Amino acid sequence: MMIATDLNKLAEDLEKQELEAPNAEPPPQVYEQLLAIYLYQNDLCNAKYLWKRIPPNIKSSNPELGHIWAVGQAMWNRDFSAIYRALNAVTWSESIAEIMKLVQDVIRTRAVDLISQAYSSITLDTVSAMTGLSPDICIPACTERGWKFEPDTKMVHPVRQNIEHIGQTSSEDQLYKLTDFVSFLEN
Repeated sequence: MMIATDLNKLAEDLEKQELEAPNAEPPPQVYEQLLAIYLYQNDLCNAKYLWKRIPPNIKSSNPELGHIWAVGQAMWNRDFSAIYRALNAVTWSESIAEIMKLVQDVIRTRAVDLISQAYSSITLDTVSAMTGLSPDICIPACTERGWKFEPDTKMVHPVRQNIEHIGQTSSEDQLYKLTDFVSFLEN
């Protein structure tokens, strides 16, 4: 199973393959894997720019690229139920199946963290939509996290958890920090 450091290294290799490809057109698997990794990293800006620079003939001859991008569009719109529909709409090819499984896992983890931070009570249907889990799986998953479930009202009461932010900074954050630093140096 791949881990985040493996994916970061793979992303670097894929970016290099894209730059060094003959006729500036790498194999479609390079685009598929790189796009999926950007989604895993929640780097939606790079995913969008990658999608825009993929040649139209490669997009049209590789429908899986479109399916990956459908997941990205749903992520961009923060539409959790659309994300899970797009993730489960196809059987992913061997070259990206593991990455797309990781994408689903990380999105579910982000959704659970968001629910625990933003809600003191939420309907079971909303939790189910945000996590992509059916209600009968959602109930034990919620109680396992220490969340309370009221069967009569079908309300879930999440418990706020401290979240450690490890890893990637978004492209916008990096650009903002760089702008501040350059501004500091100029003054």
